[in-house]
Amino acid sequence: MTLLKKNFWTGVKEYSLITLGVLLYVTGWIIFLIPNNMVGGGVTGLGSIIQYATGGAVKIGYTYFVVNAGLLVAALFTLGRSFGAKSVYAILLTSVALNLGQEIFPHEIIRLLALDNGKLMCTISGGIMVGVGIGMSISQGGSTGGTDIIALIINKYRNISPGRMILILDAVIILSSLFVPSFMADGTRMPWPDKVTTVVYGFILITIVSTVLDLYLSGSRQSVQLIILSPKHAEIADAITRDLHRGVTVLSGKGWYTKQDTEVVMVITRKADLNVFLKYIKTIDPNAFVSVSSVTGVYGKGFETFKTTAKK
Repeated sequence: MTLLKKNFWTGVKEYSLITLGVLLYVTGWIIFLIPNNMVGGGVTGLGSIIQYATGGAVKIGYTYFVVNAGLLVAALFTLGRSFGAKSVYAILLTSVALNLGQEIFPHEIIRLLALDNGKLMCTISGGIMVGVGIGMSISQGGSTGGTDIIALIINKYRNISPGRMILILDAVIILSSLFVPSFMADGTRMPWPDKVTTVVYGFILITIVSTVLDLYLSGSRQSVQLIILSPKHAEIADAITRDLHRGVTVLSGKGWYTKQDTEVVMVITRKADLNVFLKYIKTIDPNAFVSVSSVTGVYGKGFETFKTTAKK
């Protein structure tokens, strides 16, 4: 596999997962949250407050796009151009899908899946879909925008989980909905007791979203260590460094049973890439002895970075 082909297919995979994440995110809002006049966090939550306050005249997608345009400029300077390119794609797709989806999604399906099942079930279902959607986008180097961008900027310099940071920011947005009038789908103004109930559901929603997000990211960032014993260790090491672009350490060892010197190939990679590594090894040496173990706290190029507070 050449570098050009690998880069192409890696890009296809990343943008495909970002697209799927955005669609999950949008579907969660359109089916479960918006029909119940639910308020969530982030720019989407802010957009929902404005949409309910204007009786649907200003849809979520418009607010989402305008606010994220400013946040994206800040992200370009701190998170890099690759993050910006993927996030521009995700934000544009989300903005269009949030508006268009409300027009084309059949009301009967929304009633069957959401309105007939109560607000609590909608809060749980919508929260899971939104959390997974955000997690899929972030894990591929992009973002669905809003408070995720702010959380990623802070997470770059401080060891604070994105889920916890988003939880704090979203709480402020949800509480602000108490001071803004809200109109339901039939045009009637939402009574004050219902607004208080909506805020409570909103806090349940962001708790679910942040929990699902952290669980998803912790799984996608897991790393594994491979120990490889093979007479073709040089070919395997060259293939990993050349085609898979991972660092390899070759250690000197001795087989105590055979009393023969041997070379031990050690490599650390993401768990998501494990199958690709195993296929490469099998292609070069089907009889290679491979040990795989999970590792935590991998820091350095290609993995996590140390986040420390600067001394005054």
